[in-house]
Amino acid sequence: MLKELGATVIDADEAAHAAYEPGSPGFASVVREFGPDYVRDGRIDRPRLGQLVFNDEDARQRLNAIVHPLVREWMAARTAEAIEAGADVVVQDVPLLFENGLERLYSTTVLVYVPEPLQLKRLVEGRGLGEDRAKAMIASQMRIEEKRKLAARVIDNSGTREATRERVDRLWREVLSVR
Repeated sequence: MLKELGATVIDADEAAHAAYEPGSPGFASVVREFGPDYVRDGRIDRPRLGQLVFNDEDARQRLNAIVHPLVREWMAARTAEAIEAGADVVVQDVPLLFENGLERLYSTTVLVYVPEPLQLKRLVEGRGLGEDRAKAMIASQMRIEEKRKLAARVIDNSGTREATRERVDRLWREVLSVR
């Protein structure tokens, strides 16, 4: 929705995918750390690796040590490109922002929020994840109520798409009026 309003959106999930593309240093590091069993059809087997790291804190920390620096580099490069291209508003979509203590790096933070039961439902029904995997993903993250306390602004996304759009539009007007 922010992109539709004119923001340049830089997505950390896209950066994470890029971080261990075949042939990249991240790919080699992940294979070295976790072994060739986590490669399928020449690519990192993300579902299998996800199953491991969402259930094993040590494995998650090892993966994060590989991927997070690469993600930060990718995000910084895309941000610099956007600014050089004249972007007025750059939004970095960072799912683990608070978990990694990165909020201090930003001029403001916005949390798109749904209560945990709805988050679980959307992961299972919307993304097709198994309930156990979805619960493990949620459990591996900071509690949503803690994130709400840390965010400068919160958008409640538990209602209709139209209601969320109204909240996003209001935020957009507020952010632009500050500039």
